[in-house]
Amino acid sequence: MSEASVAVHADADLLAQAVAARLVVKLLDAQAERGQASVVLTGGRIAAAVYRAVVALPARDAVDWSRVDVWWGDERFLPEGDPDRNETQARAALLDAVPLDPARVHPMPAAGGPGGADPEEAAARYAAELAAAARPGTAALPHFDVLMLGVGEDGHVASVFPEHPVHYESRPVSAVRGSPKPPPLRTTLTLPAINTAEEVWLVASGADKARAVGMALASAGPVQLPAAGVRGVSRTLWLLDRPAAADVPARLRSLR
Repeated sequence: MSEASVAVHADADLLAQAVAARLVVKLLDAQAERGQASVVLTGGRIAAAVYRAVVALPARDAVDWSRVDVWWGDERFLPEGDPDRNETQARAALLDAVPLDPARVHPMPAAGGPGGADPEEAAARYAAELAAAARPGTAALPHFDVLMLGVGEDGHVASVFPEHPVHYESRPVSAVRGSPKPPPLRTTLTLPAINTAEEVWLVASGADKARAVGMALASAGPVQLPAAGVRGVSRTLWLLDRPAAADVPARLRSLR
């Protein structure tokens, strides 16, 4: 697994623009190398700002969006179209504005869908969908070129929360019951699945994230601070604004 690197931007707006530019370049590079690209999306305010910034970039049209696979790292187990679902947010901010192939957009199952009201069934269905797209020679997961994560004030990533039973899951997708943040029911990729991505980007904005970011980069334990347990195969990149980077040692920062 890779060592972490850190890039710090002056404010949240510049952070969103920088992440958007990186994402477009990463998708282009992946398509040049493999003929296609795969991204795992996250939710939250800064993620929505990144998605809107992608739409505003003229270079977005250089991406062949019909050859991009879109996955999610976690989801609130709510009905389809609920405004609190990460899928709903991503569609409004980005996905409805680019010419994706609908068959290559893979949202996590919604409550009331084919799996009904059972988040365990939803997790199993998503695991099966991942396995169906798996790379040759692998059993469970497709190739992820880049997997984006937000970072919670408590250090959670996706819907893997501190000291939650999900930490002990070996399956790629888990149901979450009793989430400390509402809603209580969710589905999430587990840390072993997250850590199969070629690149993992942890994107954080705001002073309320500074303590968790600083602790994660100081090698806190992953059970107590899930963000500390995240590593991309070839690259682990922390993308921060200055308030979120307040507790990051100066030697680790690359200022922008």
